[in-house]
Amino acid sequence: MQRILFVCTGNTCRSPMAEAILKSKNIAGMEVKSAGIFAANGTEASPHAKKVLEDNHITHNHRSTMLTRQEVDWADLILTMTAAHKFAIQEQYPQAIEKLFTLKEFVGETENQDVSDPFGGNLTVYQETFQELGTLIDKAIEKMKQMEQD
Repeated sequence: MQRILFVCTGNTCRSPMAEAILKSKNIAGMEVKSAGIFAANGTEASPHAKKVLEDNHITHNHRSTMLTRQEVDWADLILTMTAAHKFAIQEQYPQAIEKLFTLKEFVGETENQDVSDPFGGNLTVYQETFQELGTLIDKAIEKMKQMEQD
């Protein structure tokens, strides 16, 4: 069983979309969750995030989760949306460093390590972030498959 945890700030935009995208792939033996480093527990995904998922035929009933030691310990792989998220997690949970990457770092991108934050943007901004996440998650799936074979 592979356990993937996506992390962003409030767990209402990027990480729930990433969680929903990866879950929609229905990969056997993979569990996926998301959390936020400054999340309020129980908040729904943002209206635009829900709309973009719905427009892409992805069903995801989301409630935000604050990142705690429980989520960190649960995960085999923690993928953050920004370098700042990664830094915050490694400061608070140094034991997680070997399984902690930005999503872009994990897939081998060396430039800007941050997935754009759509918070406060219009629907088009959310659609662009959804597309960016979809591309990155497809690359991450390929990398995970390669890692299993090695």
